Amino acid sequence: MQLDHRAQTLLKALVERYIADGQPVGSRALSKISGLELSPATIRNIMADLEEMGFVASPHTSAGRVPTPRGYRLFVDTLLTVQQLDEGAVGAGNMRLPMQQPQKIIANAAQMLSSLTQFAGVVQSPRRESVFQQIEFLRLGEKRILLVIVDPRGDVQNRLLLTDVDYSPAQLTQSANYLNQNFAGLSFDQVRARLTGELQQLRDDMGRLMQAAVEAGSEAMAEGDDMVIAGERNLLSVTDLSSNMSSLRQMFEMFEQKTGLMQLLDVSSKAGGVQIFIGGESHLVPMDEMSVVTAPYAVDGRVVGTLGVIGPTRMAYERVIPIVDITAKLLSNALSHS
Repeated sequence: MQLDHRAQTLLKALVERYIADGQPVGSRALSKISGLELSPATIRNIMADLEEMGFVASPHTSAGRVPTPRGYRLFVDTLLTVQQLDEGAVGAGNMRLPMQQPQKIIANAAQMLSSLTQFAGVVQSPRRESVFQQIEFLRLGEKRILLVIVDPRGDVQNRLLLTDVDYSPAQLTQSANYLNQNFAGLSFDQVRARLTGELQQLRDDMGRLMQAAVEAGSEAMAEGDDMVIAGERNLLSVTDLSSNMSSLRQMFEMFEQKTGLMQLLDVSSKAGGVQIFIGGESHLVPMDEMSVVTAPYAVDGRVVGTLGVIGPTRMAYERVIPIVDITAKLLSNALSHS
């Protein structure tokens, strides 16, 4: 829905004032801060129209108005003036990610997002490629086998297989050799598809062992996805998020379960650039009073994860957005050269 210039100007002024002080904004205040030479009656009429369209709401306890999730969305999509941060100056100042082990770099990035915004910073660990370079089977006892998976980077994953058949060491070696010679360097999904047609040519027992190895290997690689969260305690001091027990419970359930947050980060990784998820309009954000600002990061030009800031809907988006954007670029650079 298109708003005329006056309505856009008043909505922008209202959102900015509400973000700054958290109090409902009245017509008198808007007449002073908007820069528009309008009568109080005209401003009241425009605000009534904005309320009818769902961009602002009137709290019962005040004559002023506050932005709704729809109002925030219009603000961040079309009215927001993002601060320009100099990437070189920022990189040389407080925003630095020294070359370290990848997991340490990721933890530092989450902490940096938190300390710069005073909200919670989150970084999704790089997704592990579901590709194996080598597989080995080790017989641990009757019907108990240790599956050893080595990925192209040399990382090792182990899984215990409980089988219906007691395989001999020779059978285990034969199965491992078959998988390594025919499928090394492929993803487990590709192996699963190719095995489906080839297993008919193999003995049933051997085929079942290979199928079990592929399923266990695929699960092992998927479990590599995780996230690092820093600064959750900062959100306890944000009145909008901690004003009642229901809000606190929702917030900490999100951090404990992580499933919804991981889904949100996965969605963000498929889109380019900074994404803003506003509570009340995005089913991925569990609370009306919460927003998440995210950006994907890459290693050697390939997107491998997402990072972001979790904070109140009433956040200074013009400042948080460039912080998230530049941190994603710094993390991409640090991991590509680590």
